[in-house]
Amino acid sequence: MRWWMTGQLSASGATGELPHILVFSLAYRPVASGAEIALEETTSRIPDIRFTIITRLFEPNAPREETIGNVRVVRVGFGNAYISKMLFVLLAALKARALARRERVDGMWALMTYMLWPTVLAYWLGVRVPWVVSLQDGDPYEKVFERWFVRPFVWILDYGFRRACVAHAISRALAEWPSKRGSHVSVVVIPNAVDEAQWRHEPTQDDARALRRKLGLAEDDCVLFNAARLVYQKGHDTVIRALTRLPERVKYVIAGEGADREKLEALAKEFGVAHRVIFLGVLPREEVPRYRNPHFAQVFIGLSRSEGLGNSFLSAMAGRVPVVATHVGGLADFVFDEKRNPDQKPTAWVVDPDDSEGAAAAVRAIMENPEKARAVAENARKFVEENFRWDVVAKRVRAQVLEPVVAGKCEV
Repeated sequence: MRWWMTGQLSASGATGELPHILVFSLAYRPVASGAEIALEETTSRIPDIRFTIITRLFEPNAPREETIGNVRVVRVGFGNAYISKMLFVLLAALKARALARRERVDGMWALMTYMLWPTVLAYWLGVRVPWVVSLQDGDPYEKVFERWFVRPFVWILDYGFRRACVAHAISRALAEWPSKRGSHVSVVVIPNAVDEAQWRHEPTQDDARALRRKLGLAEDDCVLFNAARLVYQKGHDTVIRALTRLPERVKYVIAGEGADREKLEALAKEFGVAHRVIFLGVLPREEVPRYRNPHFAQVFIGLSRSEGLGNSFLSAMAGRVPVVATHVGGLADFVFDEKRNPDQKPTAWVVDPDDSEGAAAAVRAIMENPEKARAVAENARKFVEENFRWDVVAKRVRAQVLEPVVAGKCEV
């Protein structure tokens, strides 16, 4: 029987090749959000492992296979059609089997909970190697496991958790998920880090003024900024409601797209603040720091109803922008308020989800106390700088998550 059927060949095998891991990710370049960016930042810093990322084909003309950085990207599907998404699990698993039949494969890596489906299916189809799962999910537990169309197949996810070699969670909240599913897998908590561009890019006041003029903003406007998908869980509607309690010169600028854009535009019109809400659409990743900095925005505001971690909040803190946030999910790991977290140096202003009045009060507190706002923003910057660097994250993922797989320490 071939080695890929038995899973007995480890990283120290006789071939002398680099260990090879197949990664399942529903999206990857050019379509990417927090989890996919984290995958790219991490794998680019692990040169002693070969990664093949099996992802969905979004554009029919995109290459089926290409090398980006130090990873190979393999795309399956039929373009940005719904059937392509529905068939991804099967197509990805079949592609994994085809690759394993002709190449060495040492392990598999499921990026987010639902990617356990193709991982487990690939295993059942003969790719008998161990796997790990990264819990990068931004949706709440109930949405991930209890929707009606998920329930018939949730037992496969449970199997994936039980048989996983290691579970990697980006927050303490997500670290509880495997045990809730009846798994005793070893869980390591390693957060994502901050976009390196946020450290390198130091926007100037002239650049900020140019951006403001481009958007029709006055010099004395107070800008609230967020970079997030336009979906219910991100709480944009709460910010729009908060605008009605704030001065006319307070504007909300949003970078991102999503299914709720029309609803949010209608809500802004309903409350008479449409002229104070600016939808930028999706920005290139390297452009976001130009907006997420204190020369352009006075406040970074995200009133999320759920968050796996909250990469954009960390980036705002790295950019020294005062933050208003909720305390849900992974945000509780680094969003500290002087009233709710008296044992920590404050890093933000915390409000409850759906509390537009509290959000407005937090924004007013920042506007009325600029010295305090700068001090809290500096606390946040130092906290992020000490705890959320990609080079540190990558080393930990290599040592604590992937090493057991490539060293042959996991049962198959």
